[in-house]
Amino acid sequence: MTPLRWLVIVPYFGLASLPLVWMLMTSVKTKEAAIRSTASFIPTAEKTAAEKPTTFSPTLQAYGQLARSHTGSNAPFLHYLSNSILIGLLSTLASVVLGTTCAYGFSRFQITGAQDWLFFILSTRFLPPLAVVVPVLMMYREFDLPNTHLGLIILYTTFNLSLSVWLMKGFIDEIPRAYEEAALVDGYTRLQAFWKIIVPQAAAGMAVTAVFCLISAWNEYGFALALNNAQAVTVPVYFAGLQGNIHGLPWPQIAAGALIFVIPIIVFTVLVRRHLLRGVTFGTIKQ
Repeated sequence: MTPLRWLVIVPYFGLASLPLVWMLMTSVKTKEAAIRSTASFIPTAEKTAAEKPTTFSPTLQAYGQLARSHTGSNAPFLHYLSNSILIGLLSTLASVVLGTTCAYGFSRFQITGAQDWLFFILSTRFLPPLAVVVPVLMMYREFDLPNTHLGLIILYTTFNLSLSVWLMKGFIDEIPRAYEEAALVDGYTRLQAFWKIIVPQAAAGMAVTAVFCLISAWNEYGFALALNNAQAVTVPVYFAGLQGNIHGLPWPQIAAGALIFVIPIIVFTVLVRRHLLRGVTFGTIKQ
């Protein structure tokens, strides 16, 4: 089975990695080579007047341009990346913490109209986010929240909370109540039982939920564009702003920025990989 497994995994990995490899090659090309009508898998040098190819050396100019501001942007790329990291991580943390506690309440206590409340929580995802962007913008202006990191953190937490509650409720439902009952008999309070019993058992589910919430906040574009134009602009809005460049779209710079943009997601996923697979399959096998 091992050779067959590698025969399937290696081609699939190569196919899945192809967009990243293409962006990597584009990021080390010159702008002229990137927009050339003839596609080249390996960057080739321009020919001289004597039709002799010159020696090619990849350029890191696109990565250097990310460290400084340019036409169509008031700050370097790293500024917008730091905004995305701050907003994404804090909103993900808030979504997972609030979602876990809410799911625990629905799972362990008799709440009047619990199914109706759960449906109401889920219904917040029925409408596309941009359908409510105007009332959200008006409300935010009353509280002076546009152009702030806090504004986007609250908004992303709110929209990810329904996903977090539903995912975590399924995980917590699979944790036997006997564990908590034994802890309560031993003298633990309800809060201590939740922290020392439920949280470790639900770590896999929290990891899965965190990945989904982070990806959602990381790639969100509509609200980030509508609610910010100065202080808390994220990377997706930064990329859209490059269209105003009078010299045309800097494709090598976009490719370099996109590669850097996916690195935090890859790192985060790798860090929680031990819980990720168990979280996805949690509850599918009954003991």
